[in-house]
Amino acid sequence: MSEAAPADLLFTNVRLATMTEGYGELQDAALAVKDGRIAWLGPRAQAPRAAREHDCGGAWMTPGLVDCHTHIVHAGNRSDEWEARLNGASYEDIARRGGGIMSTVRATRAASVEQLVEASLPRVRALLAEGVSTLEIKSGYGLELEAEARMLRAARRIGELLGVRVKTTFLGAHALPPEFAGRADDYVDELCQHMLPALAREGLVDAVDAFCERIGFTNAQTGRVFAAARALGLPVKLHAEQLSDQQGAALVARHGGLSADHLEYLTPEGVAAMAAAGTVAVLLPGAYYFLRESTPPPVAALREAGVPMAVSTDCNPGTSPMTSLLLAMNMACTLWRLTPQEALLGTTKHAARALGLQGEIGTLEAGKQADLALWDIARPADLAYAIGFNPCKAVFKAGV
Repeated sequence: MSEAAPADLLFTNVRLATMTEGYGELQDAALAVKDGRIAWLGPRAQAPRAAREHDCGGAWMTPGLVDCHTHIVHAGNRSDEWEARLNGASYEDIARRGGGIMSTVRATRAASVEQLVEASLPRVRALLAEGVSTLEIKSGYGLELEAEARMLRAARRIGELLGVRVKTTFLGAHALPPEFAGRADDYVDELCQHMLPALAREGLVDAVDAFCERIGFTNAQTGRVFAAARALGLPVKLHAEQLSDQQGAALVARHGGLSADHLEYLTPEGVAAMAAAGTVAVLLPGAYYFLRESTPPPVAALREAGVPMAVSTDCNPGTSPMTSLLLAMNMACTLWRLTPQEALLGTTKHAARALGLQGEIGTLEAGKQADLALWDIARPADLAYAIGFNPCKAVFKAGV
């Protein structure tokens, strides 16, 4: 950077975890921001001039965290179903009795955009307080055009109100709505021919997801949704192999998918397909914990195959009412033996890739947006270590 073009802001006396290779640690460092982007980073003694300086007091700085899989916009509450599961009912039992996703659908269909925003803001604020600067928000609790549109508009509005980057995902293929009972293929026609094109025309959809499962949609039906999405130029991702093996990971990989998520019943063939396609594995320990599952995703096989592993909250009212990405990191390490470094990569570099944002965020590199989190910690592993403790000092979005 030339002396004639100083930075807007210089962070000094900071320790950087750039997350470019492993933690990518830089001690006694500085980082310069210009026009909302990282302009320079390196040893403090070599730092350029800046209009303003911020002494970080030796704190650690990471990229802003990325929560890449949430259902955080919804209405209603499902603590009654949680209690029923503790009394012996299974998730599938509850779903077949009209509960589960459909319980939230009824509440969400009755809510306005304003009501959805009001209900969701406290959940989103809890994530932002822990260093999150980007999150994905799915629809999927409307299951008809106008209700799905309200969810996606609420997601966009939350981004505007809180200054957080929100990536929206259309999850119309989440469950079969009651008006299409026994007519799943007709509902998929409605999704592909009417709902998705209309929402895409309105600019409400950044990606398309589906629930490929015995209580969701078949592999063939999911493939039709993906074909419609790709025809509109939209990337795809998938709830895959959560409750059973439906070969969903291989399907989303064939469509060049951004991610396959959950993956407790992922097969070696699915791992190989994801590795070949560069599809990110999004691990969701909150749902595994909350449902008291006992079959973990094949972390060792994913690691050996070089499949990037992201970690997310899966914040939703039925199976993961979690608003702490730091807790998700701890769970991924404790339950599934991710290393703390893998967990932090999973909420920065790999989570950004799961949203198609790896060129913009996820690592501290010159040219990327200055989405930054400051932490009062001794070492980066502390972020996955403590339970119920938030060491975040500040979060910066585009340097602000």
